[in-house]
Amino acid sequence: MRAGRRTVEVHRPDKVIFPGDGDTKTYTKGDLVDYYRAVAPFMLPHLRGRPLMLERYPDGLGGPRFMQKNIPDAYPDWISRVEVPKEGGTVCHTVCDDSATLVYLADQAALTLHRWLSRAGRIDRPDRLVFDLDPAGDDFPAVREAARHLRALLDELGLPSAPMTTGSRGLHVVVPLTGREDFDEVRAFARDVSGILAATHPDELTTAARKKDRGDRLYLDVGRNAYAQTAVVPFTVRARPGAPVATPITWSQLDDPGLDARRWTVADAVEQARTDPWAGAMSRGRGLGPARRRLAKMRG
Repeated sequence: MRAGRRTVEVHRPDKVIFPGDGDTKTYTKGDLVDYYRAVAPFMLPHLRGRPLMLERYPDGLGGPRFMQKNIPDAYPDWISRVEVPKEGGTVCHTVCDDSATLVYLADQAALTLHRWLSRAGRIDRPDRLVFDLDPAGDDFPAVREAARHLRALLDELGLPSAPMTTGSRGLHVVVPLTGREDFDEVRAFARDVSGILAATHPDELTTAARKKDRGDRLYLDVGRNAYAQTAVVPFTVRARPGAPVATPITWSQLDDPGLDARRWTVADAVEQARTDPWAGAMSRGRGLGPARRRLAKMRG
């Protein structure tokens, strides 16, 4: 298959990766590869320069899963990689800088791509902050309401934000940053924002890390904003029946009564991508200094 400037060999394109049932369609590896090649122009800006963790299902959705951090020696040398420090050593991660790499990873049955929130060269300085809105059950109305509360607070703090369906149960709300602060500072800020939201809406929202302490409340998860943690990439496929896609949306789309976390799949996510739902939002990065001062005043 031609992908950008390269030709990538796709093995067993008829192999079923997402088995269908009465409610969901069957998708093959060929379908997965076709989707990733088509969505590449919209997905690559969210991938370039970022270390990846790959969620692979070599035997399809019903088979074993493994999470791949280190890039295998067998990967072609034209695929970018970056070596990053970890406790007691380093990890050499795959980096997806072009459509050929995206097609190659799809051929390796890497269904879902999880990215770092920082880039090679400034690995300890995230340029994204992610709030993960995780409902207690499959309760998207609670997710919708939590997203509205969060957006209102971020607006008060002078921070731009953009929502994304996760393809699972909830939403991610992403804030673009300038990369001035390190991971500890960003995570501390996210924790303070979540704390204020949970205190303002104690019956709806929680920051309790233990599930047994959450009850029916939606969990405001900020744990992805730490060094070496990852978040799902915009437009990546999720390992769930029907091949749902984590899809950026506009804030106005949040009002669509038909919206849920699995609204788009490999069959129609490219159409949503072409509408440019974030419309340059990720280029409007902010430093957290002014927002921290506003937050401190709110907290008294």
